[in-house]
Amino acid sequence: MKYSTLIAADRRLQILQLLALSGGYRANEYILSDALRGFGYEVSQDVVRSDLAWLAEQGVASAEQVAGVMLITLTERGLDVQAGRALIPGVKRPRPGQ
Repeated sequence: MKYSTLIAADRRLQILQLLALSGGYRANEYILSDALRGFGYEVSQDVVRSDLAWLAEQGVASAEQVAGVMLITLTERGLDVQAGRALIPGVKRPRPGQ
């Protein structure tokens, strides 16, 4: 598996886990970008938006635009994926106890 594929899968898991910790299971693209930087991901806003759109396409989150800002909300399926109870290709499975 390519390194970039592994990094994308891990980054998407981090996004889902951040949403699980957010009040209302919801956050905007800029908060998520800042949080990802705290985990060592130096990615552009375009990459974050692409990940959020991809997660919405997979049904693990829902996305909407409000005043030009993408808001993303975790779905029940997303909650299961971030906890390791469900698996989808393209999102890393969390380690035990994570």
